[in-house]
Amino acid sequence: MSSHTAIGRTRWAIAEGYIPGWSNGPEPQMASHETCCILNAGGQPAQVSITVYFEDRGPAGPYTLTIEPRRTRHLRFNELADPEPIPADVPYASVIESDVPIVVQHTRLDSRQAENALMTTIAFAAD
Repeated sequence: MSSHTAIGRTRWAIAEGYIPGWSNGPEPQMASHETCCILNAGGQPAQVSITVYFEDRGPAGPYTLTIEPRRTRHLRFNELADPEPIPADVPYASVIESDVPIVVQHTRLDSRQAENALMTTIAFAAD
């Protein structure tokens, strides 16, 4: 297998999302956040689109970005702003779509108390 071989899937889902409304510790390092870690191990740029779903209103997005070939991107949902910010203290889910295979991992840092909680899991490969 070449190091330029694309791996992963083109559709991913993260069914669980929640950005805590406050943090304990220095920012930006210890700010409570949700992160979508995206790996593009292939040789082509990945055009990525993220749609965010809520319990009580229509979806937000798409949020679009490019992941260059053989690169990774750690995208904090807290920092998404266009077309709208993701609200804190509101449950949500997300679907990540790409025109080339990528790998997606979900991570949350909850620093609302001094004993921080870190959670991570691979996203659901939807295709």
